[in-house]
Amino acid sequence: MENQVLLQVKNLKKYYEIPQGMFKEKIIVRAVDNVNFSIIKGETFALVGESGCGKSTTGRTILRLTEPTDGEVIFDRQDITTLPYERMRSLRSRMQMVFQDPYASLNPKKTIRQILMEPLRVHNKFDKEERLQKIISMLQIVGLSDFHLNRYPHEFSGGQRQRIGIARAVILQPDFIIADEPVSALDVSVQSQVINLMLELQKEFDLTYLFISHDLSVIQHMTDRVAVMYLGKIVEVAKTEDLFLNPKHPYTQALLSAVPITHPDEKKERIILKGDVPSPVNPPSGCTFHPRCQFAMDICRKEIPNLTEFERGHTANCHLYSQYKEEDSHAISYS
Repeated sequence: MENQVLLQVKNLKKYYEIPQGMFKEKIIVRAVDNVNFSIIKGETFALVGESGCGKSTTGRTILRLTEPTDGEVIFDRQDITTLPYERMRSLRSRMQMVFQDPYASLNPKKTIRQILMEPLRVHNKFDKEERLQKIISMLQIVGLSDFHLNRYPHEFSGGQRQRIGIARAVILQPDFIIADEPVSALDVSVQSQVINLMLELQKEFDLTYLFISHDLSVIQHMTDRVAVMYLGKIVEVAKTEDLFLNPKHPYTQALLSAVPITHPDEKKERIILKGDVPSPVNPPSGCTFHPRCQFAMDICRKEIPNLTEFERGHTANCHLYSQYKEEDSHAISYS
């Protein structure tokens, strides 16, 4: 049986117009620029990259928390970018989000009972008594109890608040969840607990995740496939194992070289990128990574690289693979 594609993103763009100067001339910020990827039902797909590369904006645009400038988001075979408000609202019960800051994403004036009751009420799920039982059951699943029902968010630790945020996303039993840096605001000791909780919930409720993170050690532990993002564009997509063993794009190689070693005897050559990340207001011509790339050629400055496909669905947008034969690519492979 062929794997079912639950979500497909086609040529997604999100541009912001910002007025600047005395005459309020508008400049265009290309936060998300022609992004393409698909997510298979039941998998955990990761979106990684430096801060400011457009990861979170991509996630919010997919859910239409911010409206896309152009492109398609096809969820369960329907393009949701063209859906009217009421149909999109009813669809949100199947598409949920876990936010980065568990304190900012919870209403400080509402109790945990009210916070978890709201999505059930809005989407008209269950009757009043069943809703309360559903809330208590969900709290127990995420490691809390009915003892916490009448408490407010400020009375919990960061890890507990994130568990509540996860419970709010899962209580509607959605098909798809976008987790936007869900553990980056937590202590290291708590991160593994929350990650394991998300993996357990995925098995129990047959969830599909888009996991947004800059922490590659977390990505390696819990994801099936990875898309690497740079300056609003996807530069490489691969199965997690393939990406860590044999990254193709020079940017991916630099990211992986920065991951701390796990054993004193481990040897790793650090790749230091020169310069700063260019502004999305005025991105470089051709390949946007060429000002920082040690392998940059003349063609990189002039032409946008085409997609090159390797084995097992591994793809990269890099001129190195259109210039050299694949058997010679070991000269630039990461070790």
